[in-house]
Amino acid sequence: MHYKNGREAKNGDKVVLIQQYKGQDGVTRGAPMIGILYDAVAGQDYCNGKLAAISPSDPMPNLKECMHLDDVIAALPADAPKA
Repeated sequence: MHYKNGREAKNGDKVVLIQQYKGQDGVTRGAPMIGILYDAVAGQDYCNGKLAAISPSDPMPNLKECMHLDDVIAALPADAPKA
């Protein structure tokens, strides 16, 4: 997986995406977005992964109060529905 400039892409990277679109007036515009890359799969460069948008108002958790999702799922009873 690589970015436009050839740099290797890794899940967890902070990235900038400038999505281009044409307005009704025919002018190409771009809306920059900064996010964290996740769920990207090695071997693909197109339509690969997702971006979690970040902003100055994002929560700033005390990590001692958080748990990794995998650990929470593992602690659930075997008959609990899992996503």
